[in-house]
Amino acid sequence: MAKASNTKQPTFPLQYIKGIGPARAAALAEAGIRTIRDLLLFTPRAYLDRRTVLTLRQTRMLLSGEEGVPDEVTVLVEVKRMNVPVGRNGRNRLVMRVFDATGEANLVFFQGVRYFTQAYQPGELLAISGPPEIFGGVLQWTHPELEKMEREEEELIHSGRIIPQYRETQKMKSAGLTSRSMRKLIESIFESHAEEELKETLSDALLNEFQLLPKEEAVRQLHFPDSEEKLERARYRMKFEELFFFELGLAFRKETAKSERPGIAFNVASDLPRQLLNQLPFDLTGAQKRTLKEILDDMSSSQPMNRLLQGDVGSGKTIVSLLAMLVAIDNGYQCAMMAPTEILVEQHTQTLRRLLEGFPIKVEQLVGSLKKRMRENLLYDLRNNNIQILVGTHALFQEGVEFANLGFVVIDEQHRFGVKQRAALMEKGTMPDTLIMSATPIPRTLTMTLYGDLDVSVIDELPANRKPIKTAIRFESAVDNVWNFVRLEVMEGRQAYIVYPLVEKSEKLELKSAVEHYEYHKEVNFPDLRLGLLHGQMFWYEKEEIMRDFLDKKIDILIATTVIEVGIDVPNASVMVIENAERFGLSQLHQLRGRVGRGNEQSYCVLVTKDHFRYQMRRGMTQNEQRKERTASIRRLQAMSETTDGFKISEIDLELRGPGDMVGTRQSGMPEFDHVNLITDGPIVAETRKAAFALAADDPELSKPENKVIREAYFAGMKRSLKYAEVG
Repeated sequence: MAKASNTKQPTFPLQYIKGIGPARAAALAEAGIRTIRDLLLFTPRAYLDRRTVLTLRQTRMLLSGEEGVPDEVTVLVEVKRMNVPVGRNGRNRLVMRVFDATGEANLVFFQGVRYFTQAYQPGELLAISGPPEIFGGVLQWTHPELEKMEREEEELIHSGRIIPQYRETQKMKSAGLTSRSMRKLIESIFESHAEEELKETLSDALLNEFQLLPKEEAVRQLHFPDSEEKLERARYRMKFEELFFFELGLAFRKETAKSERPGIAFNVASDLPRQLLNQLPFDLTGAQKRTLKEILDDMSSSQPMNRLLQGDVGSGKTIVSLLAMLVAIDNGYQCAMMAPTEILVEQHTQTLRRLLEGFPIKVEQLVGSLKKRMRENLLYDLRNNNIQILVGTHALFQEGVEFANLGFVVIDEQHRFGVKQRAALMEKGTMPDTLIMSATPIPRTLTMTLYGDLDVSVIDELPANRKPIKTAIRFESAVDNVWNFVRLEVMEGRQAYIVYPLVEKSEKLELKSAVEHYEYHKEVNFPDLRLGLLHGQMFWYEKEEIMRDFLDKKIDILIATTVIEVGIDVPNASVMVIENAERFGLSQLHQLRGRVGRGNEQSYCVLVTKDHFRYQMRRGMTQNEQRKERTASIRRLQAMSETTDGFKISEIDLELRGPGDMVGTRQSGMPEFDHVNLITDGPIVAETRKAAFALAADDPELSKPENKVIREAYFAGMKRSLKYAEVG
C-alpha cells in the first residue's frame, strides 16, 4: 500500500478574509468551514431557476392534483403584512401574509416569532421553500425556509439564470451570513484563491476515461452554473471524486490483507462434502450451488478468503458454510463458528451434529457459562486436534483458547461483533479463511460501500419447500380479531410472538410497551395460556432461559421487544404480531417476520397499526411532515404485505429511510458523503469501485508519475474517507 507523503493542503485563517472577521469565522467554523478551501467546497443545498420556482397559483393547483403533496416547493413572494394573533393556548404565533402576481398565501411560525417580526418587513422579496398545504381553504407553509432576494436576482431567475441557495445555521444567520451574502463572499474569493486551493485530484487518464470536468471548473459550476447540463456534469465529477477515494481506501485495505501473509490453499476436491450432499434429504438451490462455488474458488487460492455470505432468513446459509468447513476438515484443519448468543450457539451445535450424524467429526460448543472442569477438558481436546468444529460466543477468542490447527472461521450475524473481536478470533489460526454470514438483506449499493473490502456472495433464492409467510395489515380497531386468531393457532398446538416497540410505558411517546401489555394479556386476553416476557433490559441469562423455555414449548405466547430480531429457530412458532408496526423500519420488520416460518406449518405475520392519521403538536414537526411520515409508514407496511423478498424490501427501505437510518451510521461505519446519494448513485458507486480497485492492483504504491496527483490528494485531502474505510 502507498505510504503517506508530506504534502499539505494550503490553509489560511478565514477571519482575515475581507468581509468575514472573527464573528463570521466562528459561525462558519461551527458549520465545519474553517479554511478557504472549506468555503469553496461548501456547495449549494439547492438552486433557484425558472424551472424549479412555481407561482402560488401553480402550487395550489399542484396540491389539488392526484400526485400527493410534494416534499418541497419554492415560490418567490413579497411580504404583504405581519400578524401575531394569540392562539388558544395563550402562545403567540406569527402569520406572515405573502403574495405574488397570481395569489396570496400564509407563512405560519409557532417558534421564533420575535426574530421573524424583526428580521422581515413588508415589501421584501422572499424565496420560500418547504412543503405546502391547504389549511382552512388557505394556501399555507409552516416554518418554511426563507431567503431574502434582491430584485435583480428575481429578474435573473426569470431570464433563465440558476441562483444557488446555501445551507444556513442559526449562528450564520445571526452573523449576517445569509444565502445571498454567501454567494457574494464565495464569488469574491473564487477569483483570488480557486487556482491555489482547488488543485486537481484525479489523473488525466481518469478525467479522459470518464469525461470528467477539471476540479476547479466543477466547483465553479456548482456555485455559478452556466446551464443545467454543466451543473449535472459538475455534480457527477464531485460524486465520482468522493466515491473514488473512498473505494481506493477499501482497495488498499484489501490489497494489504492479501500481501501481509499467505493463506491456506485448500484442496477443494474433497470427499466429505460429497458424502454430506449424497445423504441430504433435499437438493441445493441454484443460488446455494453458485455461492458454494465462489467460496471454494477462494479456498483453493493461497490468498486468505474474506467473504461475506448474504442470504435471507431461511435461504440455507448454514448448509453452505458447513460444506465449506468440511473441505477444511478434509485438509486437516479445524473450524470455528462464532454466534452472538449462547442459545444460538447451542442451536448451531445441534444443527451441525444432526447434519453430521455418522461422520467422524466432533462438534463442540464453548460458551461463558461452561463449568470449569468441562471447559478444561474441552480446551485440552481443542489443543490436541480432537475437536474439528468449535461453535461459540465471544468466548472463542478469549485467552487460553488454543486451536491445534485453525484454518476456517465462520462468523454468524457479523454486525453483532466488533472488528477487534473478529480479528482476535482470526488470530487464533495462521491466516485462516473467513466466511462472514448475514441474514440482513442489504441493497447492492450499500454492500459495495459498507463491505467494499470483502468479496460478496448472495443466496437470493429460498428452498422450494418453504411456505411463504402470509402477511396482513390490521388496524387497532380490529385488534380483538387478531388476538382470537392467535388463540386459535395456540389451540392447534403452535406458538406465537407479540412484539412491542418499547420495554416500559413512556410519557413522551404514544407507543405500546412490552411490560405493560404482558400484564394486560395475562389478565385479559390469554389468562389460560402460558405467557413469557423478553426484553433488552433483562440479564443475559434471563433472556437465555426465556428463549429456551419458548423453544421447549413451555411458553405459548412470547411478549417481546425487538431483542428477538436475531434469535434462534423456533419451528413451532407460526404467528408474529407486531404492534405499532408503523414505527419500525422495513428491514427490521422483515427480520422480525423471519422469526416465524421455520417449520412445516403455514405461518403468519400481522402488522397492527393506528386506524388513521391524528395530528399532534410534536416538537419540530409540522402537520404536513407528520402526514408525510404516516404516508411513508403505510407504504412500508404495504411493501411488507406484498413481498417476502428481503432484497426487494431493503431497496424500498433504503429509498424511504436513507442509508444512515437504515443501517445505523455509528454502528456500521457508514460514511457521510457530501455529494453522493447512495439511493440514486448506485451506477457511480460501481464505476468508481471498478476504477479504484484496478488502480490499487496496478499501482499499489501510487508511485507512477501519472498518479502523482491521486497520491497527494489521497493522503492530504481525504482523511475522512480513510477514517471510514476501516469498516467490514
